[in-house]
Order: sequence, then structure tokens, then C-alpha cells
Amino acid sequence: MLTYQDFLAVGDRDVDRMNFVRKAINQYKASEMYKNAVVADLYYRKRNPDIAEFTKTIYTVTGRQIPDTYSTNYKVGRAFFPYFVLQEVQYLLGNGVTWKDKGTADRLGTKKAEFDTQLQEAACMALWGACSYGFWNLDHTDVFSALEFIPLFDEDNGALRGGIRYWQIDTGKPFRATLYEEDGYTEYVWNKRKNEAKEVTEYGEVLKEKRSYIISAKGADVDEEKIYDGENYPTFPIVPLWANKSHQSELVGLREQIFVYDAIKSGFCDTVEEASYIYWAISNASGMDEQALAEFVSRVKRVHAAVTEDNGSVATPHQIEAPTASREQLLDRLERDLFKDAMAFDPEHIASGQTTATQIKAAYNPLDMKTNGFEYCVIEFVNAILELAGVDDEPTFTRSRTINESEEIQSVLSAAEYLDDEYVTRKIMTILGDGDQAEEVLKRKAADEITRIPPQFNQEPNNEPQEGNNESGDVIENT
Repeated sequence: MLTYQDFLAVGDRDVDRMNFVRKAINQYKASEMYKNAVVADLYYRKRNPDIAEFTKTIYTVTGRQIPDTYSTNYKVGRAFFPYFVLQEVQYLLGNGVTWKDKGTADRLGTKKAEFDTQLQEAACMALWGACSYGFWNLDHTDVFSALEFIPLFDEDNGALRGGIRYWQIDTGKPFRATLYEEDGYTEYVWNKRKNEAKEVTEYGEVLKEKRSYIISAKGADVDEEKIYDGENYPTFPIVPLWANKSHQSELVGLREQIFVYDAIKSGFCDTVEEASYIYWAISNASGMDEQALAEFVSRVKRVHAAVTEDNGSVATPHQIEAPTASREQLLDRLERDLFKDAMAFDPEHIASGQTTATQIKAAYNPLDMKTNGFEYCVIEFVNAILELAGVDDEPTFTRSRTINESEEIQSVLSAAEYLDDEYVTRKIMTILGDGDQAEEVLKRKAADEITRIPPQFNQEPNNEPQEGNNESGDVIENT
């Protein structure tokens, strides 16, 4: 892969920069990171490529391996990987980001919960692609995946100093690319045309000259604008979000196991299908060749009846029972191993019976350990976005966990005498899944307490003199 130093060595000529962009794209597509991201993206979209490309083979009497075109060949893929990715993302980010300043969310996006939505998308892209990228675009965050953005890292300190985003809607459509630098970005386009020899060639050009990230513009003619001022951010405005400290896709280490599970399950389906066939044993018909046997079976399938031509020949049907117990046990074992190696939470462990809070916490322990590492990556990413946006705040996350509600609530109530009423109310509402309603509940409780105060203590004191006797026995009359 090319680096930021390689880019600096190119110079300022447009043609040289365009050539560098295409060269960087070609080299990136040949890299291991890109190839792994392509496969992981397919797994994430439930299109398991390994089982989809798997072909059964058989060996001839001479030992030559040929495709098996005779037997059933189901290709069944199990969606383990998207389950693992979505579980980790929703476990950490399902409740959104909690800020100290309530106005921070509005400063990070122009729409409601926009930053939370983009952060979840970036997290999913990072887990399957090893890394995703967040571009702070003036008042919101745009996210890029590892399949569309090429990072240009600094050789000296490993920092992200530049990058190229590219895309093409279809092979016959223009190829687009944007070169991001610290002092602005430039847009390029490549189109195809025919030369005099009717050969299709590709030519590139600058679609938009380099412009600053923060621009001030005013209208000119219709559908046009004139830029009269511009500025940039103090640092490069694109931030990487890594999936883990190993900088690799979460599919690494799981791909082979998922393929084995898919292959065995597909083979299981093949065996059950083939076991439903009826095999015919024809006695006293040694003169029938392979073609005659095939015609006999074909006739039975069409009319469900057949007549043996040879005198004394007898056709007896047989059916094979498919072995199931061993394969079911192996599939169960592979599934358990996949959940362990993925450090994922398996709800089957707590689905039956009354599970205690301690058992639930123990079941979540592997997912907690994995998510803890990812949370550090997310916090580093969010802090970098906050710095670019000029926001001083600190993100916190509330994890989405299955709990024993009655036991958790009882624990809170048992400690209520040591806690203030507001904390107890908010905690219980959070356990019940209605944390956003806590403020309204507190207001209603405060109103109820006022109405329960006895009237004699709920009236303002009357300081006007009243008729009667004072402490000295003198008569007091109102005038």
C-alpha cells in the first residue's frame, strides 16, 4: 500500500496526482486488508462465499478428481457472523451515547440521533472490515467503509494524514474519486470514450479543484455558487475506527469454522435428500447395461411402475435411512465452539428456567471482555470527532443487557435507605427499560407529594390580627 510520503513525492501536477490516485486504488485492491474486507462484507450480508463456491468432487478409477454432477449439492449458509457483529454493536451502542452536556448531540448532527446512527454504522463497518472511517463534515459525520476508502498513513508515526474515497455505480458509468488532504479535497472523474480506431479508452480529469473543508459561499447565477472564503480543520478531518487493537476483521479465526459448519449442514441436507430416494435391486438381470438401468429408473419415476423384460427378473425397492445423530451432535459442538471463539453471548444458556442475576452476569462475561476492548477504540474515535467539532464533552455508554428484572429491582430497593429518591426512581425505570420516562415520573411523584400534605400545613400563614384574647387576656377586636 502507498503511504502519505509516497503522495508527497508526486508533486502538484494534476496529471501526476490522478495517476497516483488510480495507482493507489489498484494497489489497495490487491492488499490483504481489502481482500479480507470483501469476504467479510459478503459474510456480513449473509452471502457466505466459501460454501457458495464449494463444489463436490469424486475420483475416477484412475484417481482423477472431477466435479460430482450426479449427487445433490445443497449450499446452506448459517448467519453466524452478522449475528456476532450486530450483537456486539448493539450491546455497546444500542442505547446511544450519553453526554454530560445535553446540547452535545445537537452539535454533532443536524438530525435527531444522527450521530448515534452514524456511530453504529461505523462500528458495524469496523468489525467486519477491520477499520471504518468517520469524516467530520462541518456539522455532521459521514462514514466510509474499508471497501471505499484508501488510507494514506504517515510512515513516521502511523497517523492518518490523507485518503482517497472512490466509487462507481456500474462498470459502464464514470469512475469517481475524491482525494482528501489536510488542507482540502479534490474531486476527480474518469470517463470512457472511443478513439479513431473504435477502441474504448479511459481519460481522467479534475471534476472540482481543491477546496477547503469549511467554505463560505454566496449565490451567483442559477444553480451556481461562488466561494469567497474558506478554512480547514486543525488536523486531518477523517478519523479511523479500528475493530480491535490487532487491526483485523472480527471474521479472522471464525471463517474456517463457519465454513465447516456450513459444509456439514449442507452435506446433512444432501444425505437426507438422497436417503429419500428408492433404490432398485434387479435380480436375474445381469445382461442389463448402465443405459438400460437408467431407462428402468426413469420409467419408474415417470409412471411409478415398470415391467422387467427378462424372464425371472425381479425388481425390489430399497430405501436407505440417513444417519442423523452423529451429525446433529457435531453441528451442536461446532455452534458452541463458534460462540466461545467469537466471545459472543448465547441466549440459549439462560432461556429456560428462572436464571439468577449472577448466572446472567457470568454468561455475559466473554462478551464484556470483547466489548471492553472495542469500547476503547470507539472512545478514541469519538474523542477525535469531538476535537474536530470543537466540542468539550465526554462520552459514556450504557450496555443493553438481559437481566432478571425482579432480582435487580429488589437489590435497588434493599439499598434505597442509603440512596436518594431520584436515584432509586431513575435506576428502577432504567431496569424496566423506560429510562427516558424517569423525568416525567419524578415530576408526577413531586406533584403527588404536594397534594398529600395536610391542608393546615399547606396554607400560607395569615398575619392579620384576629378577634379573641391574647396571651395576657386582653380582648382583641378587628377594626
